[in-house]
Amino acid sequence: MRIGILVVLVGLVVAVTAADSAAQTAGSTLIAVSETELREVAVGWSAKKQILGKDVYNDAGTKIGDVNDLIVAPSRKVTYAIVGVGGFLGMGEHNVAVPVSAFKQEQGRFVLPGATKDALKATPKFEYAKK
Repeated sequence: MRIGILVVLVGLVVAVTAADSAAQTAGSTLIAVSETELREVAVGWSAKKQILGKDVYNDAGTKIGDVNDLIVAPSRKVTYAIVGVGGFLGMGEHNVAVPVSAFKQEQGRFVLPGATKDALKATPKFEYAKK
């Protein structure tokens, strides 16, 4: 199952790279993905449609949070998922960074084995870098 998630996340990196390389600048030549890369992108996962906002469960089947964001490291790899824990309608939610390697996919769900809401709430709150 970890391999499936890693394949999906690699697909996301390819998609991000492809979107970046397809941008046009006035007076430049259009550079896009090859047909082979396009086929890979087409069968990959959409972060917007299939990952962001999806519930996260523990291995006991209890919902423990939801995926709020994916972090792409400077190396262009998806390294962490930002999981929101607790709160109501986004108020009081505690965001934590979880390595993507910790996730499993089971029966169409994202699972963090051994995790609990309390354990995630006890981890340091994730905050975006200020620019």
